[in-house]
Amino acid sequence: MSPSTGKLDEEYVQNSFHTYLKSSLTQAKVEKLIEDQVLASAQADLMITGPALCLYFAALRCTTNPPSVPLPRATKSAPPLELSPDNCPPAFLGFLAVWAATVPRIQGLIPQDQHDLARIICGLEPVAISPNSECAGIAADLRAVAIEISQRRTFQDRYASDLQAALDAGPSSSGLKVKTSFVPPPLYSDQLSPESSGYESKKFASPSSSSVLSAFPLRTPSPTILTQDTPEIDFIRETLYSALAVVLEHITASRDHNPHPLARLFKYDPPRAHFAAVSLAILEVATMQGVILPDQNAIMCVSARELGGHKLTPDTCPEPLRPFMMELIAIGRDAQVMQDEDNEATIKAIERGDEDIPEPRFERVQAIIINGVRVSGNTADDRCRTRKRSVEGRAVTFANRVNALGLSISRIKAFRDREKEVFDVLGPRP
Repeated sequence: MSPSTGKLDEEYVQNSFHTYLKSSLTQAKVEKLIEDQVLASAQADLMITGPALCLYFAALRCTTNPPSVPLPRATKSAPPLELSPDNCPPAFLGFLAVWAATVPRIQGLIPQDQHDLARIICGLEPVAISPNSECAGIAADLRAVAIEISQRRTFQDRYASDLQAALDAGPSSSGLKVKTSFVPPPLYSDQLSPESSGYESKKFASPSSSSVLSAFPLRTPSPTILTQDTPEIDFIRETLYSALAVVLEHITASRDHNPHPLARLFKYDPPRAHFAAVSLAILEVATMQGVILPDQNAIMCVSARELGGHKLTPDTCPEPLRPFMMELIAIGRDAQVMQDEDNEATIKAIERGDEDIPEPRFERVQAIIINGVRVSGNTADDRCRTRKRSVEGRAVTFANRVNALGLSISRIKAFRDREKEVFDVLGPRP
């Protein structure tokens, strides 16, 4: 603990979290919430499920009011310590606040609903015939915090050992020693700051903008990451990178008079800014007219050879890309419905002469992606009381889906291998 600030050391809190994370993953394995093969495959969603389960089990064990977390002792003779709003490092205070707000809600559930909550966190169906709707909102909040945790490089660098510890605990279902396949995403530049990238695709750009495809020409003389029989990955990848160029250009366009919220994030937290930019690019693809075609279960992708774009469906994609494609189309469908509902709600409010126009839910989703899930107020008690939330946390739930899809991009080899290169070219310059 720092004598001058009274705050715990960040590394000590991180070490404590990973200690609990290993035990939480092991407990989830014992309770068959997560199977060995899932731990070994290190699916992208597991980066979210693991930390969310850790927060859930910590909430069940909490015995203080306001909620705090007992920390493992550094030595046997060390005095007991608890992580509280008073001694929490500033970097983790937001996480602690949202977690603290969920503690009374989790402890107020009956045991069956608590178990269903754990299942929902793990992506499993609730056991109850009529599930408690409160569970969905709590799971959304815990997963939102988990997403922010999973975006931290310090977490990514240690997560493989956490998964392996859970795999090594007790006998495996196959009887064989299993190794996790988790690989951290690429390490992005620490020197990102909001400058123009100067690249956009024809589908997403203004007429004066140059094409993102010019930054990544087809490299026929040299080996490519993609083979001749996987052009589908190329289509969807270039479509996302084109949308990413639009997101990055917005930062520059609004830099002087009304700085884009991402500008500060690029300056102070580049890894999180990267993930936020990718998620916003997914929303850009999802809502751009004529790109996502829900009625045709298709995406009209950027194509250097086809003037109107290339229509891509999940059935024509390689197996590893199909879940990604299906979720992107589903997000596009739901985002378009959300925008229509926002417009309708705004029009009705104006017609009624309401002074307070409701904040569009789509804008709340964008804010959550950039800023993370937050609680207002100056103290833990205030934050628990004043947080505005719907029972099911629909905006948080949808933002989680977009963020989870963004994280999953780095689990697809064709994306992962070139993602750093793309940000070096398209990303903001110092």
